[in-house]
Amino acid sequence: MRKFAFIMVAAFALSASAAQKTDSVSGRYYKLFAPLTFYHSVANSQLSIASVDPDEVNEAIDQALMHVYLNRPDLVKVTQTEQEESGTIRQDIIEQPVVQVVEMVEQAEPMPEMPEAEPVEVVIEKPKFWKYKGDGYLQFMQNYVSGNWYKGGESNYAAVGSLTLEANYDNKSKWKWENKLEMKLGFQTSRTDSVHKFKANEDLFRYTGKVGLQAAKKWYYTLQVLAYTQFSRGFKSNDIRTYSDFLSPLNVSVGLGMDYKVEWLNKKITGTINISPLAVNYRYVGRTGFRTKNDPSVEEFSWFPSRYGIDEGKHHLTDLGSQLTASLEWKINDNVTWKTRLYGFTSYHRTELEWENTFSLKVSKYISANLFLFPRFDDANKWDKDLGYWQFKEYSSLGFSYNF
Repeated sequence: MRKFAFIMVAAFALSASAAQKTDSVSGRYYKLFAPLTFYHSVANSQLSIASVDPDEVNEAIDQALMHVYLNRPDLVKVTQTEQEESGTIRQDIIEQPVVQVVEMVEQAEPMPEMPEAEPVEVVIEKPKFWKYKGDGYLQFMQNYVSGNWYKGGESNYAAVGSLTLEANYDNKSKWKWENKLEMKLGFQTSRTDSVHKFKANEDLFRYTGKVGLQAAKKWYYTLQVLAYTQFSRGFKSNDIRTYSDFLSPLNVSVGLGMDYKVEWLNKKITGTINISPLAVNYRYVGRTGFRTKNDPSVEEFSWFPSRYGIDEGKHHLTDLGSQLTASLEWKINDNVTWKTRLYGFTSYHRTELEWENTFSLKVSKYISANLFLFPRFDDANKWDKDLGYWQFKEYSSLGFSYNF
């Protein structure tokens, strides 16, 4: 601002004489408005005894600049030598005034028409907290052995169907509620079984429900309810006795603990692991015994519920203990999937352990092959001389499958 004031005073002093000059817009005034520079010609003209430049305009400009040099040398930013080293001055600007050329037109072009803004309908959707999914399959198994096969054996046919439904609630904040219903039923035939034309080889009706309150990123305080039974009666070959039935047994387990959400190997392994230090297991058996009035051919009578650890004369058993439930799915690749479920309960005087494994091979969009392996431990059953308290089931099948 101070530099500008000095320059304006000098410019005002020049106004009287400059107004009479036709070259008042000459480029000679650039020194007053360009960044302040120490010019050698200014010092020479002001310190010389004789007049170097008789031109009044140039002399007035030099006097104004000299006044600034002497009173405010701190405003000088560059010297003429430094300026010349950086490049030459354009003579056409100094000698000739800059004139702006303006072209006139008879009529201006009309302004482009802007399209009118169309109203936009804003739709606000309610968040979807519920998610539904399911899968099912119907598969068949067949084994043929001729009567003179050198190793023996027998032909048999089997079919198994499965349907799994899930409805899960998650409010994306703290609460979740998971519901899973599993239904599986399969039958087989055997030539050597003269008593039963068909008998069940796979039978399951199971519900799993969990209500969770988030405690950490992947941990939830959880109340879990597990209940399962079967659809039809269970038989053995050439034996008319019933070994299991609907609600015989019925198992209901309620556990309070923690639930961990599994996302391993870049989410290739997903599922949950539930640990319930406090759990109540209730077992109910509706049938009474092997022999009935309509079945006099069976001479042996035994209290049916005793097969499941229930005392004679009672139909139910309640145990307090701890349980572990893990349900995982591993997508090994695009075609092979392993689903596993591990369940364990102990009342500290009896133990029950189940480990279900299903390996699925996707042949096409609707065709798949399954391998099912199911070891089980239950010390409430009778001791077997070969396997002890262990039990084992296995089958493989091929058929139709569908996911939704």
